[in-house]
Amino acid sequence: MLKYRYQETKKIKRLLLETEALKIIFARAKVLPQVEENLRRESLLKSALFSAKVEGNPLSLENLKMALDNGNGTDLKKLEVFNLLRAHQYIYSSKTPKKLSLILIKKLHQMAMKGVSGRIGKFRNEPQAIFNQAGVAVYLAPASFRLPELMKEFVQLASNFGGEIPVKAAVLQFLFEKIHPFADGNGRVGRLISAQIMQKAGYSFRGLVSIEEMIDKNRENYYQALEPSRDTNPFIEFFLESFIEQAGLVLNNLNEKKEELPEDSLLPRRQEILEIVKDHPYCSFDFISRRFSLINPKTLHNDLKQLQEKGFIIKAGKTRGVTYKAVSR
Repeated sequence: MLKYRYQETKKIKRLLLETEALKIIFARAKVLPQVEENLRRESLLKSALFSAKVEGNPLSLENLKMALDNGNGTDLKKLEVFNLLRAHQYIYSSKTPKKLSLILIKKLHQMAMKGVSGRIGKFRNEPQAIFNQAGVAVYLAPASFRLPELMKEFVQLASNFGGEIPVKAAVLQFLFEKIHPFADGNGRVGRLISAQIMQKAGYSFRGLVSIEEMIDKNRENYYQALEPSRDTNPFIEFFLESFIEQAGLVLNNLNEKKEELPEDSLLPRRQEILEIVKDHPYCSFDFISRRFSLINPKTLHNDLKQLQEKGFIIKAGKTRGVTYKAVSR
């Protein structure tokens, strides 16, 4: 039987009020569509990347963007992030069921662990422990024979939970970690579950807030809040504080983006090519193509042609001696 304690303290009430205020602010914020789409794409990328980084993935945002541009996702570390990116995109799409179910939980595990784990979408059949950052076992998960019963109860709780949505998201993530139903990937799936609960209940914040980034920055506090206990309050406070802090950073970014820059209308790869040309004036095509080694040269030539026609860059020289320079604006 799932057992946990929760008490709505003054601190949690205050954090919930702040969350509700931010929800209203995000709903009313006027953002140019192309700017919002670029920010949302960046946010989902960060959600995937930092969720993997919490589990020890060493990739940087720059490494990941390079891999995306090159269409290269075969490396295991990159695959971990690409899997999570697809799972986050699925959660923020209209295809995801509103109701949490065992089928959905297993599907999220399949998406997150495809090509990474050998038993995707299947509950573990062996003992499992939770380890702290020092590698010390701090919690022994329930025996595998209890998992069907516990997960059935977990889904029922998700349907019948009567509290505030952000509290529900935090409590279910906390309990999912305690059940630890899979042999691997429980942290990733737990964070996907809380994201799904927030998203489907109108707390998506337009897909612009990556709480995973705050979790990665505060890993020690994250693990402490998840330490063995039935008391969910420390984790609820951590969850809400992380969300509020990251939402505040996003709002600052939105305020700085009130006016659309000409390059905001460009496709992501063309934006990146423009940044390369800005950073390396008079760079050659070979220099640019090395950055996008798996992109067809004809495609890159077309990208450069489009940037020229739209007045972002100029071409100097002829044939093999051609170089590119950004136009000052």
